[in-house]
Amino acid sequence: MSRTPFELFDIDGLLSEEERAIRETVRAFVAAKVRPHLAQWYEEAAIPARELARELGGLGVLGMHLEGYGCAGTSATAYGLACLELEAGDSGLRSLVSVQGSLAMFAIHRWGSAEHKDTWLPRMATGEAIGCFGLTEPDFGSNPAGMRTRAVRDGDGWVLSGTKMWITNGSVADVAVVWAQTSEGVRGFVVPTDSEGFSAPEIKRKMSLRASVTSELVLDGVRLPGDAVFPDVRGLRGPLSCLDEARFGIVFGALGAARDCLETAIAYAGEREIFDRPLASYQLTQAKLADMTLELGKGMLLALHLGRLKDAGRLAADQVSLGKLNNVREAIAIARECRTILGAAGITLEHPVMRHANNLESVLTYEGTSEVHQLVIGRALTGESAFR
Repeated sequence: MSRTPFELFDIDGLLSEEERAIRETVRAFVAAKVRPHLAQWYEEAAIPARELARELGGLGVLGMHLEGYGCAGTSATAYGLACLELEAGDSGLRSLVSVQGSLAMFAIHRWGSAEHKDTWLPRMATGEAIGCFGLTEPDFGSNPAGMRTRAVRDGDGWVLSGTKMWITNGSVADVAVVWAQTSEGVRGFVVPTDSEGFSAPEIKRKMSLRASVTSELVLDGVRLPGDAVFPDVRGLRGPLSCLDEARFGIVFGALGAARDCLETAIAYAGEREIFDRPLASYQLTQAKLADMTLELGKGMLLALHLGRLKDAGRLAADQVSLGKLNNVREAIAIARECRTILGAAGITLEHPVMRHANNLESVLTYEGTSEVHQLVIGRALTGESAFR
């Protein structure tokens, strides 16, 4: 009798009944509502983001790890498991949820004023309002301290000018959390997207994350009231705290893409006959499947360990880097190896493998490149910073 990769590691035995129930609920949603459409969304580079946001809000996954304001207040581990199931569908789906909950909503929940929270969080939790997070710029990704977007005081208010790039949800967002240089250092602003001077042209011709809205944010003298700024945070501590939240979801999410690839390859190898025998019966195929299962399982054990640390309030930023670096790197390697098992069939949208592999190229880069996370880990081990 065959066993699934996670059954070999007895992953269910490490989860609570509530965590398993949340995982199964999200898995069923992806199977029924998302998976039948993914190939078309990917091929057409179009996704019904607003409809999906409302459905995901009804499911309870938007900001699910936050407390109050209509959020579910689940454990970090449960949120991670939800991310895994979402990304088993598509990285773009998990990105929509991650940017909404772990970047935009978390930023407002953690750093916003009472008015910011009351105005936006309940609507964002239901998916009625969509948020985006403006930090990365065309020339400043890994080095956000160099950002050129500026906010200057103008009477009782602020004027924002600059450009942000590679912003998930930007073109469909109702609110943008935008980080800008000020005379007091980097500060965050809550920017309604119907503000005069704000535009968000969508980025086209992508080969990765095609089932996701990716945009540029253009702030052309956007005037905001004085209370649009986050009141109590200055410097990069604010945006980096949000990135740690998003990276945590990726630690789990990337494993979902890898699991989907591996399960697809196992099923295909069992059905595909080569020289009158199932492809699964050959030693080279089984060696590939065994090696990939080891890396997937080890990545899952790491993710669960980090989840328990986060739930205990003991997770450090450099530990998140361990998870993001390892699990995305292994996930993309698994996707590529699974493609070899599927042969030529692996390059089509009849199977999810090449779609996952292409998506993971983006996941490998965003929320900190592999090189950045290597240097974070290196700094933790040596006490020396090699960023400059």
